[in-house]
Amino acid sequence: MVWLTWRQFRTQALVAAAALAAFALTLVITGIQVRDRASAAGLYGCDATHSCEHAVSNFINQLRGPYHVLFIVGAMVLYVIPALIGLFWGAPLIAREFETGTYRVAWNQSVSRNRWLAIKLGLVGLAAMATAGLFSLLITWWASPIDRALALRPDTSIGVVRLDPTLFGARGIAPIGYAAFALALGVTLGVLMRRTLPAMAATLAVFVGIQVVWANWIRAHLISPSVARAPLGSNLNELMISPGAKMTVLGAWNQPGAWLLSDKTITPAGNVFTGPATKTCLQGTLQQCNAWLAGKHLRQLVTFQPASRFWTFQWYETAIFLVLAVALAVICAWRIRRKRFA
Repeated sequence: MVWLTWRQFRTQALVAAAALAAFALTLVITGIQVRDRASAAGLYGCDATHSCEHAVSNFINQLRGPYHVLFIVGAMVLYVIPALIGLFWGAPLIAREFETGTYRVAWNQSVSRNRWLAIKLGLVGLAAMATAGLFSLLITWWASPIDRALALRPDTSIGVVRLDPTLFGARGIAPIGYAAFALALGVTLGVLMRRTLPAMAATLAVFVGIQVVWANWIRAHLISPSVARAPLGSNLNELMISPGAKMTVLGAWNQPGAWLLSDKTITPAGNVFTGPATKTCLQGTLQQCNAWLAGKHLRQLVTFQPASRFWTFQWYETAIFLVLAVALAVICAWRIRRKRFA
């Protein structure tokens, strides 16, 4: 049974291995160059307690052209790989057996339905997690100097840190959990629909939807966020006056590598400050407006996830998606064992 599963799966496995080898060669060669540039710029000689602005600026300015493209492509690859695994490995794995009728031959042999499913899911599942894990290892290693530089930038409003939704799923061990879940999702939909193309379309739609919802509305609440309160200083990130004299005031905030969830300016009573703006701000200078704001005794309220929680989030999220993958596998086993297929 293992040999038969390998024979059915070997084309996909060889394609994945070839793509991994080509990608690895590119990343290793350019990754060494990225590290040489980081060392020459002095990136490794500074930390969050010292000014790294000059070193970060020098390093980032050197990463134009192919390095910038590889950084973006690397993140995209790690988001696409689990979806492709669910689409082309998971959805057809069982659905094609139903379409061609070969399941009747398999189930009339000495192999039970549960063992038949376990071998298929086990072999392909391990290949899926290994593929996603190796790609993630390579890309995380390649991008680590750039991630460090972006985390040390004094302007944290750009949001490009490892914990940010745009990068988190393309680093660490989380892609392993995504790959296992995508595969199990594809197999489950294939078992339920028994048609390959509809199962592939449904797998892509459901997986992408779950990833978007999870990254933007669920992940931030896996761990209670940290809250920082401080008097609003004169160094502001934003001061905007809207029609009707409504004001938006945001103070400068710097927490290297942190994921900023919300940034509000509140009054001493705890309400969000919205003005209204007086003639001092409407007609006066910026300095006069800042002095007027200082008299309001405003405070800055920031909610964030510290950079130190990156690996905690990685382990939590990977474990959750692996548990979901196992739950889907159990559903498949129950469905195949109890259902009578014509």
